[in-house]
Amino acid sequence: MTFVEHITAFAQHLDVERGYSKRTIAAYKRDLREFGRLYEARENKPPRVTRIDNFDVRAHLAELYDKNQASSISRKLSSLRTFFRFLLARGIVDSNPAASVRSPKRKKALPRALDVDDVSRLMDAPVPLSETASESPALKLRDRAIFEVLYGAGLRISECCGLDMTDIDRDRYSGRQVKQVVMRIRHGKGNKERIVPLGSKAMEALEAYLVARPTLCDPRTKTQDEAALFLNYRGGRLTPRSVQRHMGRYVVEAGVPDATPHGLRHSFATHLLDGGVDLRSIQEMLGHASLASTQVYTKVSLDHIMGVYDAAHPHAQKRQNSPRATDERSPSGCGTNSVDD
Repeated sequence: MTFVEHITAFAQHLDVERGYSKRTIAAYKRDLREFGRLYEARENKPPRVTRIDNFDVRAHLAELYDKNQASSISRKLSSLRTFFRFLLARGIVDSNPAASVRSPKRKKALPRALDVDDVSRLMDAPVPLSETASESPALKLRDRAIFEVLYGAGLRISECCGLDMTDIDRDRYSGRQVKQVVMRIRHGKGNKERIVPLGSKAMEALEAYLVARPTLCDPRTKTQDEAALFLNYRGGRLTPRSVQRHMGRYVVEAGVPDATPHGLRHSFATHLLDGGVDLRSIQEMLGHASLASTQVYTKVSLDHIMGVYDAAHPHAQKRQNSPRATDERSPSGCGTNSVDD
């Protein structure tokens, strides 16, 4: 089998046996094809999986350094490791040449968490002015609902755009009375499903958008995607790229620096943590597979950790509040709890 044929078999394995998403499989194929293309340009011959060694992998990474960030190089190395792990399990190769190659160090940079005032200004930016405005009021209501859902439920942008009408439990909502409104996330990372709560502000914005949603349709056929929750002006499902573009415009209008869809997710987690919500609950709402991911993602401050520790741990109470500490500080140095006792 040629290198390309091995890639095809690997992609089928990820699809059928592992259940990976199409987007993830496409990323694996793209990384592996790039490896094959650069290998052939360097060696003047197509790669053969049985002859690729760790020196070839290192040479490949060296070629990537000028045009790729450390995070991208790490992902491409991971693609090679997984690919050769598949070949090793099938008995096609004797070893994994990418296993001994170390990933480059990368900065763990996270989006800046907005403060509450910045979030409020961003939420108020997409306000419909009038029916005669240049932009449809329905689009303004839609954008505000999207921002409220991203921040109110901590969703990834792809999860938000993947929501269907049936994913919102509207039966538990009536006017201003909100009773445990929940939302089902079916298109989470790794195709995992989860249930997340939806706050009153997000639900109010969503209800206002749903009233105007029927006006978003194809101008010629007057049809729309009936399943998708968030629609574009032609009635089709809204894409993550469109949400990013719209938010960029509102960020300028509201004067909120560094606000992104993922930044709202980060703000959601950070604000919950600052409000006293435990990490395990935040992990469930974010859909993280491990608690370690949540700890890094929420970027817990040392001051917050120390404050929680001092307030909760029996042996972490401030010494000045204890009788022993008071006696030890007495000018005479005497008393039943003096250090000499």
